[in-house]
Amino acid sequence: MFEQLGDRLQGTLKKIRGQARLTEENISDAMREVRIALLEADVSLPVVKSFVKRVKDKAVGTDVSKSLNPGQMVVKIVQDELVQLMGAANDALNLAQTPPAVILVAGLQGAGKTTTVGKLANRLKQQEGKKVMVVSADVYRPAAIQQLKTLAESIDVTWCPSESDQNPITIVENAKKAAKNGVFDVLIVDTAGRLHVDQELMQEIKLVHKAANPVETLFVVDSMTGQDAVVSAKAFDDALPLTGVILTKTDGDARGGAALSIREVTGKPIKFLGIGEKIDGIEAFHPDRVASRILGMGDVMTLIEEAEQKVDKEKAEKLVKKLKKGKGFDLEDYRDQVTQMNNLGGIESMMDKLPGMGNMKLPNNAMTSAMGDMNKSVAIINSMTAKERRFPNLIQGSRKKRIAAGSGTTIQDVNKTLKQFTQMQKMMKKMGGKGKMAKMMRGMGGMPGMGGKFPPGGMGGPGGMGGGGGLPF
Repeated sequence: MFEQLGDRLQGTLKKIRGQARLTEENISDAMREVRIALLEADVSLPVVKSFVKRVKDKAVGTDVSKSLNPGQMVVKIVQDELVQLMGAANDALNLAQTPPAVILVAGLQGAGKTTTVGKLANRLKQQEGKKVMVVSADVYRPAAIQQLKTLAESIDVTWCPSESDQNPITIVENAKKAAKNGVFDVLIVDTAGRLHVDQELMQEIKLVHKAANPVETLFVVDSMTGQDAVVSAKAFDDALPLTGVILTKTDGDARGGAALSIREVTGKPIKFLGIGEKIDGIEAFHPDRVASRILGMGDVMTLIEEAEQKVDKEKAEKLVKKLKKGKGFDLEDYRDQVTQMNNLGGIESMMDKLPGMGNMKLPNNAMTSAMGDMNKSVAIINSMTAKERRFPNLIQGSRKKRIAAGSGTTIQDVNKTLKQFTQMQKMMKKMGGKGKMAKMMRGMGGMPGMGGKFPPGGMGGPGGMGGGGGLPF
């Protein structure tokens, strides 16, 4: 998300960053470009006007900090205003009440409510240690109840039974009793998708809300609908006392106008962003981090948090100890490193969060190619015997044919994987025993599959983006 807006704003601010002094003329020129960039990102016109006015008023005649030049000062003002526009700070869920804390999830049809309920339940269970129950009050969509049941079973969260011939209010009342009797911390209620112009269904959700008496009422909206997302959020807020918004499908929206408009128009905070289809594809919305990402300053804090949650520290420490003892880096270790990187969303997701790397242009679809190569590498290594993984030199002629056939790849792919592995093995050998290995492993080593398109040593190796220490794993 924000790809187009980020490119335009960074280009505009880059021009003014080099100015020795600021004048009303060059600020006006810059703000004209900012205005166009925001409108192209599908930010609502009233929001654009007020944003540009605030930035211009602060930039003209502002006292420039001694540590910043005039151009940098404008960048800082734009960043601060972006943060204020999106809500200043992350608004966490307010679950501080006598259990069960009820969360009601509402939204339009097709916004991804049921999937979001599953993601939210998984997040509360995994990251906050909550005992969670989910229930579907969607009696209109075929298989909606079964979908939530399947999601709940996949994450080992309790599903409260409901039937499509039941009244939604009865479903909610029964679920509250079951959650209370079962001593659950949180009950998440999934509701039917409805249009805000459908008066009958809007009246129904008011009654469902009254029965649920939720501590959080979250509106789920598809970010790709742009300004329609803002309009529908406003309409639902008029009908329900919303406490927050969850934007879904943000990985498919390069503009980001909804995220920049919703808070200003509705006064309701964005609490989470839905990313991709995976059950862990939901992250807390931090306005300061998103503003930094838009302006090409990266989002290292989110990267650190993701690493804390998704990187297998035990495997990393074992590899550190293994290499310190002088034992070789083998193909199983290499596969683990590639898998860890994939768990963090792959190269593109990681680069997006690194300062200065978010809009780095790589030739010939290098990102897509790199991810494909990495996934192939995992399949190729999985097709090897345990002995071949430990002793890669054994892999010659007929073994390569067998591995290629078993992984659905070619001998050339096998050779490429072995070459990438050899490069990382040499790098690991250089780092071993010099006090740098622990840092190196927390930085994942290099970036296999990029064909040398990154700085020497890769993203985490010496001379790479990690400053010798790699990413902060």
